[in-house]
Amino acid sequence: MGLLLASVAVNAGDYLTNTNYNAAFLRKLATGASTDITSTFSNPAGLGFLPADGFHLMFSGQSAYQTRNIESTTPLWTMNGENTTREFKGKASAPFLPSIMMAYKKDNWTISGGFTVTGGGGKASFEDGLPMFNALVIGMTTQRTQGKLLPSMYNINSSLTGRQFIYGGQIGASYRVNDWLSVFGGGRMNYFYGGYEGYLTAQTKGNNPTTLTQFALDITQTGWGITPMIGAHVELDKWSIGLKYEFKTNLNIENKAKKFEIGAIPEAYMADYAHGVNTPNDIPAFFSAAVQYKVLPTLRATVEYHFFDDKNAGMASVNTAKGKVGKETTLKHGTHEILFGAEWDVHEKVTLSAGYQNTNYGLSDDFQTDTSFSCDSYSIGFGARFHLSEVLKLDAGYMFTNYKDYTKVYTAYKGIPKVPGKDVYSRTNKVFGLSVSYQF
Repeated sequence: MGLLLASVAVNAGDYLTNTNYNAAFLRKLATGASTDITSTFSNPAGLGFLPADGFHLMFSGQSAYQTRNIESTTPLWTMNGENTTREFKGKASAPFLPSIMMAYKKDNWTISGGFTVTGGGGKASFEDGLPMFNALVIGMTTQRTQGKLLPSMYNINSSLTGRQFIYGGQIGASYRVNDWLSVFGGGRMNYFYGGYEGYLTAQTKGNNPTTLTQFALDITQTGWGITPMIGAHVELDKWSIGLKYEFKTNLNIENKAKKFEIGAIPEAYMADYAHGVNTPNDIPAFFSAAVQYKVLPTLRATVEYHFFDDKNAGMASVNTAKGKVGKETTLKHGTHEILFGAEWDVHEKVTLSAGYQNTNYGLSDDFQTDTSFSCDSYSIGFGARFHLSEVLKLDAGYMFTNYKDYTKVYTAYKGIPKVPGKDVYSRTNKVFGLSVSYQF
């Protein structure tokens, strides 16, 4: 079944990787060729071209709000031969996501580091549960009563909440080789903290209800891994080129069950949630390349490419026609992202900017589950930088994402024989952020 509501991300980037580390990204999106303190995570080699020796700091905060809906159509919900559609609505929020970036430049060397939420970053709640659990209860009840107890004769009350945070602490060094080239080497320590809690109770209607089945879960998941990374930056007249490669992070997460009461539900069905179970949750290798061009002294345009090697990153298992396999094997390809950004110095005190990002995951039916689904998307961001003084700057940005609905069709809905159905997965996403940078 995989992780509950995995990828509760802010969510620019891959399944487990955020790329929106500060408001400068939200207002421009394509930041992979930047050379100021905002590039600490996106283009660390560019820090070799910081404009002055000394300390450079940035503090940033973001707020993200999402919806994650599943529209389920199947005759299972009534068991009277008629298709019925039910909506399972989820809300995900991350009211405050902080990050700090810092660098010290001395001659050709720059030592940099920072802390941010590199993956996930919020909590998602389905107050009416998920189709997979409701379908399980109806299937079990129908089988036990030989079809005499219809879904209209009992109530299913359920709620599920998942949370996911990957905290990242990064450190590295940039060296300016000559007037046009800088290189970087470093690493990031990632700590995963997440889990899920919820309940389900099915009872017959009437004055003296009978409990048909119930379960209650309260699971915490933790794990850690290290990401080595390298980069390079080139400055040629009006051109700036940023390159970065992050190696795959081997990361397993372990369940710690505070509550694992599954009642009559088959233990095999809930095995992934049991105490002590370890699940692969690798952060994939990541490559980025960005080119910025100075169209005018006051106007800059950037094009950027991202690739996440998801097919070679270990993930939770899913059941397929070929048996139980890692989810990564069901993908058609790794994640591709294309980004465009532009910024215009409209005044010596104000820079306006906007950007666009297109994300293609290579999804498949076997990859998509109620507890972990993604949708291809495009994002638009815009905002401004305010030059409050020569050493103090404020970034403000807003980004929204439009997702393409994903439809999954079943001949046996949620594994229940002879019952067809379909699920339509949909999402929305809005993020706002502020960043303050200071040089001394």
